[in-house]
Amino acid sequence: MAEVGGYNVPDELYYHEEHGWVKVEDGKARVGMNDMFQGTSGDIVYVDLPFEGDEVEAGEVCGKIQSAKWIGKLVAPIGGEIVEINEELENDPTLINKDPYEGGWIMLVEPSDLDSDLGKLMQGDAVKAWLEAEIKKSEELKAQGGDGD
Repeated sequence: MAEVGGYNVPDELYYHEEHGWVKVEDGKARVGMNDMFQGTSGDIVYVDLPFEGDEVEAGEVCGKIQSAKWIGKLVAPIGGEIVEINEELENDPTLINKDPYEGGWIMLVEPSDLDSDLGKLMQGDAVKAWLEAEIKKSEELKAQGGDGD
C-alpha cells in the first residue's frame, strides 16, 4: 500500500477524480471513497445509498454523503447494475472514516463495460500525481479560509 501526503492509497485499486475507488472482485466492482475523502470530510454522519438493482453510468451521481461539514455527491466511478449495497453504513456511516477500503465500502456493481471504465480511472503513478495535486488544492483552500473540501 502506498502513502501519499499521509493518506493510504492501496496499489491494487483504481481511482476516480471524485475520490471514489474501485476494486475488481470476480468480475464485479466494489466501490468506496478514498482515504483523502474521508480525512478531509470529517465524520460521515449520513449516506444516501443507491438501491440494489439500479443501473448507474460511470460519472453519474447515484447518492449523497453527508459529513458534519457538508453534503457531497456520491459519483459512480464505474457503470453497471448495483448488485449489493453496504447496509452497515445505514447504522454506522463512520465506517467510511474508520475503514474506507474494507468495512466502509459503499456498493458492489456488476459492470456493463468493465475494461472501458477501468481505462478511464487512475492507477499507479497517475494516482500519486493526482492526489498530490488534490492535497495542494485542499491546503490552498484552507489557507484562503475555505474548509478544504
